[in-house]
Amino acid sequence: MHWYDRLAEYFPEHELKEKGQLQDLLVHHDAYKKFETEDFLVAYAEFPTFIFIDYLIVNPNTRGRGVGSKVINHFKQMGKTIILEVEPPDTDDADTVKRIRFYEKNGFRRAEHIEYTRSDEDGTPFTMDVYYWSPNEVSERTILEQMSTVCREIHNFRSLKYYGRIVADPDDVLTWVH
Repeated sequence: MHWYDRLAEYFPEHELKEKGQLQDLLVHHDAYKKFETEDFLVAYAEFPTFIFIDYLIVNPNTRGRGVGSKVINHFKQMGKTIILEVEPPDTDDADTVKRIRFYEKNGFRRAEHIEYTRSDEDGTPFTMDVYYWSPNEVSERTILEQMSTVCREIHNFRSLKYYGRIVADPDDVLTWVH
């Protein structure tokens, strides 16, 4: 199965980048990378001070065997803050709760002061929670700045070409909540 098909099978449409945008990121953005095996697929951006995990999926046949934790530990060994976006818990979707539990078990914390709301192609807003792990103490203000970089450099990379709009203007989608 093609790597994009693996992502499309798992992620909701509003969370999944267009195939062309992802291919352009992989070919034309120095920070963006993909690593896959039969057991997992991860697409991420490595910046000088942090790593943004854009997509992580574990093969359903190997879930619960520590594969995802091994992938996360690989990134932790790089010694940088790790940021990711996670769907808020939804009682109608047990997977959302399992994902949160997985990240928390691996030492991630939800950024309590960052509200992150984007809109899909139809203009329907959707909220994601920002989770992070860091080898050192890091402020949520720093996480907010790093998420702004993610929006500008990754989510908006050639977004006009693929969506006809800027999909994640940091000034519009990220809010500091006291």
